[in-house]
Amino acid sequence: MEYRNDYSNLSSGNSSEDERSDQFSDSGNSSEDDSASETVQSSISDSESVADSGSSSSGNQSRPFGDGLVPLFDGDRVHDLIKQRFLSSLGLLGAQASVVAVHRNSYSSLVGQARLRSFQIYLKAVEEKCGGNPNVKYAWFAPSSKDEISKIICHGFGNFEQPQTNGAFGNGVYLAPDDSPLQLVESLNVDEDGLRHLLLCRVILGRPEVVCPGSKQHHPSSEQFDSGIDSIFAPKKYIVWSTHMNTHILPEYVISFRAPNCLKELLKVQEPVKKPTSPWMPFPALIGVLSKFLPPPSIALISKHYKDHRENVITRQQLIQKVRQIAGDKLLASIIKSFRAKQIKTMQTKGMPPAEAGVRWTV
Repeated sequence: MEYRNDYSNLSSGNSSEDERSDQFSDSGNSSEDDSASETVQSSISDSESVADSGSSSSGNQSRPFGDGLVPLFDGDRVHDLIKQRFLSSLGLLGAQASVVAVHRNSYSSLVGQARLRSFQIYLKAVEEKCGGNPNVKYAWFAPSSKDEISKIICHGFGNFEQPQTNGAFGNGVYLAPDDSPLQLVESLNVDEDGLRHLLLCRVILGRPEVVCPGSKQHHPSSEQFDSGIDSIFAPKKYIVWSTHMNTHILPEYVISFRAPNCLKELLKVQEPVKKPTSPWMPFPALIGVLSKFLPPPSIALISKHYKDHRENVITRQQLIQKVRQIAGDKLLASIIKSFRAKQIKTMQTKGMPPAEAGVRWTV
């Protein structure tokens, strides 16, 4: 299997079953922003094959989270991979943070093995449902305490002390993409040793749907969807509904780190300072995204209106109004603003790409 990012030197000893779950990318379709989960999978998913050996070789080591997690050490390629990826994803904060420990879920108990097999069964089911792509990603979960990590490993996800199971985007478990842990760091509690902890989980997203702030949703809106996201092009939140949280999330690693106490000041430095005044999106890209949400006849009609506009049969304003009538303002606003968020991110790193013929919207 070929990988498209900085983990290309890693290889997996697993079977094609793991390769089928290597569909890791941003919930949009841009290869530029593909999540590093794609490559983490090539090495990290070895947990299926090393669950027993890992626990026996680390039996005498300190286990602050109980028997379910075993430590990895400097020089271990998975340890170094997670450490390097995590620190680089913190931006400016990465230079002032230090990773103290990485622990791996051993799945050594009977219950642990059962959870692992259950995850694999659901992965196959979602894979078949979604036409071969279960849309599995690695994502970060922010526990409320070190004790909660032990509870998750032993008993699975539940309410515990977790305020985010009933948050602004509905009732579910919120996770951050593996390249965006920064948004979680500030909210983490510091333990008695001055450490913060994050869980790195494998997540079955399947076909996600956009969830708007203020939603009271607690399960997929229809059988077509499996999970939720806050944005199409540049999601910062993955929402796994409470009905799916112990079948579609597999906690695999815990990273423990130190970070400066003045996080708010450091994070302010990294906030984007340049934003466009209104949403803008190339029309062909808009049609491509709309095709994921609207039936073929609606897409054909929108394409016809766009063709009429290109041939000066209708004005730009008429085109916009027709598309709004077909797609609805709520969906259009979500798509275009998500696209713009991704564009801002690209602008920060590489500069704005050449503009295509597009439409500036007011929805």
